[in-house]
Amino acid sequence: MPFKLPIFRKRVLEVLASSHETKVMHVSDTPESVYRFIGELIEKTDPDYVIHTGDLADNVKLERRPELRPRYQGAIRKLAHVLKGYGVKLYVVPGNEDDPELVREFFGDAVVEPGTVIEIEGARFALGHTWRDVANLDADFRLYGHNFKLIERGLNGVLGVNFVLLPSRQTYRVKYPGGTDFDRGYKMWRGI
Repeated sequence: MPFKLPIFRKRVLEVLASSHETKVMHVSDTPESVYRFIGELIEKTDPDYVIHTGDLADNVKLERRPELRPRYQGAIRKLAHVLKGYGVKLYVVPGNEDDPELVREFFGDAVVEPGTVIEIEGARFALGHTWRDVANLDADFRLYGHNFKLIERGLNGVLGVNFVLLPSRQTYRVKYPGGTDFDRGYKMWRGI
């Protein structure tokens, strides 16, 4: 059953789907409950690149509960199937809740270290899990997640799925489905 989208989100998706520009899609801190949503976004928008800035199975708090490693492994296996199933160029930055060894096992050469700067069609993207990983890097776009912090030239993947169109450098954000923050384990938004 497809997700029902609010009218505004449908219009943004129509703009993204009809664009002939290169599309960069950015997600972060994804609980398993959004994997299908991410797959549907990829199908609808046809991005050229997908960048995940860590905490691939954010409902499994591996940093605090290492005994959940088998559950985490099953979750990122599912996410790898979703992200690798569309033939897009993929970049993955491990987060604090990730097992770097398992991330490399499932994502191989797509894995980059926090603080990596990549170039796509003349635009520089700094990739990190936290804002501190990218705040001082020379980049046109700073992609990160982990918390709700906003920084200059930053796109925070916790707040929504970000899209960058190139060469225009136009950005769009698509909200995650309702309940995503609850599935991440957030009880409330603090400081916002």
